[in-house]
Amino acid sequence: MNKLETRSLLGLVALYATRMLGLFMVLPVLTLYGADYTSSTTLLLGVALGIYGLSQGLLQIPLGMLSDKIGRKAVILGGMAVFFVGSLVAATADSIYGLIIGRALQGAGAIASTIMALLADLTTEENRTKAMAAVGGSIGLAFALSMVMGPVVAAHGGLAMIFWLTAALAVVGIALVIFWIPTPQRMSPVALSEALTLPGLFKTTLKNSELLRLDFGVFVLHLVQMASWVAIPFLLQERLQLPLAQHWWLYLLTMGLGFVAMLPLIILGERKRKLKQVFVIAISLLAVAELFLFAADTSFPLFVWGMFVFFVAFNLLEASLPSLVSKITPSGSRGTAMGIYSSSQFLGAFAGGVVGGFIAHNYGYDWVFLLSGAAALIWIAVAATMATPRHWSTLVVDLSDHPHFPLDGATIKELLSGVEEVTCIVDRELMYLKIDRDAFDHRKFEALLNSR
Repeated sequence: MNKLETRSLLGLVALYATRMLGLFMVLPVLTLYGADYTSSTTLLLGVALGIYGLSQGLLQIPLGMLSDKIGRKAVILGGMAVFFVGSLVAATADSIYGLIIGRALQGAGAIASTIMALLADLTTEENRTKAMAAVGGSIGLAFALSMVMGPVVAAHGGLAMIFWLTAALAVVGIALVIFWIPTPQRMSPVALSEALTLPGLFKTTLKNSELLRLDFGVFVLHLVQMASWVAIPFLLQERLQLPLAQHWWLYLLTMGLGFVAMLPLIILGERKRKLKQVFVIAISLLAVAELFLFAADTSFPLFVWGMFVFFVAFNLLEASLPSLVSKITPSGSRGTAMGIYSSSQFLGAFAGGVVGGFIAHNYGYDWVFLLSGAAALIWIAVAATMATPRHWSTLVVDLSDHPHFPLDGATIKELLSGVEEVTCIVDRELMYLKIDRDAFDHRKFEALLNSR
């Protein structure tokens, strides 16, 4: 990477991480401190926990499209400003309804896809995939930090302190956009299909049954996660008698060990090409974790085991799902597929908060885990019918630079070995080739590119 790309990547990783940290820090504490707000109920606490997912899921795709018209940085600055206002509303709220409005506004600053598009604008093709993976990895880091920081910050100032800190992080993010992150000279045509949703591909992408299985999966994963966090903090403090100020070490221990434990499975899936088998195992572990948490009652060791298995499964699935989407997505549709996938993820978080709050309010906290386990079992049945993913790579051809490159997909497959799929976006002068790198004839490809 050159200096411009490195600077862009560092700035966008920091921007993404600070924003997600602000959203996640309330997860381990909201159901405990939220009970002190006027008109608070367990159901409304679940709504407050997950409402950011609703606004985020509904607005992410439209804001990404808007960024292609008015500029990436304009949309990002607007989104961070809305996030800042939402943090202030939540910090000053004294009723549960004010808290819900603040969280909804936080989610309305839905700039994830726009950040990825800006990253694509600022990086070269050979570095783009690594850069996007780095930004995606910042989500996991932000989640881990939030689980530790949330209880510590709340112990010194309640939920309001978390939201004031979140507002400060929003200011840092705005400063990064203005003073650190470069402004691209032009919007990359590749960024549009790689990071943003294309309306023309939306319908065909939704008809892809393999992608729909993964969209359903990420919906269930985040439903289970958010529903579980309605119950876990409360049960740790009230039933298992672990003071809130000590929750952080339990989260750190189980998350850290869970991350280490999932690494061999990641290696097995990717290097041994056992992705489907590892994927189904991970969903099964998620179901087992929820059943452990349901059965724990007053058993602290069993509850800890449940949390450990949960984090093994969650970390593994969070890493596997985007990889599977990338492998299954038809060439040229990655941005559209990821837009639908991300929206499904955020809507799952909203559903988890609402359903978890409803179940806890009407039937008790233990039943939240039973419901989550049942959802994971349904997901196993859906995932078991998926096709075994192929290990393809994608090549992008800028047709404006290579006007003599064949446009007909059948001709390209005839001329070049190892080509699985050809997608042309004529109005953008782009062609995507999905290839088997072992069988692909690179020399002949170069010759065709440079033919006159």
